[in-house]
Amino acid sequence: MFLRMLSYYVSFAMAHTLAPMLFKDDDPMSAKALRDSPVAPAKRSNSAKAKASTKVSADHMPVHSFATLMEDLATVVANRIQPRDTDLDSFVMITKPTPLQQRAFELLGVSPTLG
Repeated sequence: MFLRMLSYYVSFAMAHTLAPMLFKDDDPMSAKALRDSPVAPAKRSNSAKAKASTKVSADHMPVHSFATLMEDLATVVANRIQPRDTDLDSFVMITKPTPLQQRAFELLGVSPTLG
């Protein structure tokens, strides 16, 4: 149960941090201002409507769902290379992130490189 709650919290926090790249409403205060009363149905902010209609974020990147963004980020991998020459040590080579992946890593505050 603890691991499930932890994974839910991590995915919730990541979705909140990555909101500018996702179809998720990244301006809840603006959306709240559009409501007439607290019991009125929730409305999306203008920025969320623009992302949904154009499928492009404010920084001109394609907008994703959380699942598709995670699939895209999963393509950044570390490959261990062993040269044919046995005198040389093996080394790790990380695939170069696309601009979209780099933006996601920047928002999350992580680096795809080792160390």
